[in-house]
Amino acid sequence: MHVETTVDINAGPETVWKLLTDVERWPDMTASIDRVELLDGPIALSARARVHQPKLPAAVWTVTEFDENRIFTWESRAPGVTTVAAHEITPANGTTRLRLTLDQKGPLAPVIALLTGRLTRRYVTMEATGLKAKAEAAAHPDR
Repeated sequence: MHVETTVDINAGPETVWKLLTDVERWPDMTASIDRVELLDGPIALSARARVHQPKLPAAVWTVTEFDENRIFTWESRAPGVTTVAAHEITPANGTTRLRLTLDQKGPLAPVIALLTGRLTRRYVTMEATGLKAKAEAAAHPDR
């Protein structure tokens, strides 16, 4: 399964990155996340976090790529499936483009996609729109 969404955010990359990497506060931005527990300190290469989402089992995610102010990718493994999620920002004509992707691979990935595909797509969209709203409110508090 591959899920991808892109949104343009009317805020600077530094604002978006700060919110994006403050994973413990993601529940403030989206109803798709109940709780995030950092297991190894702040988000950085090899750091782990336990993510609790409604209707899904808690999952431990490990950061596998980290390029400050540009991208962080993490992965979660469960029997028969590996899920990789990337969070990428790029400056775009006075705004910041946020691209979220989620890929699932492994022998059980097709079954997981059938069972949770619609929910997963909805959650990725909720996370992008929630971050957009939070970043724009932080960048333009007078609105």
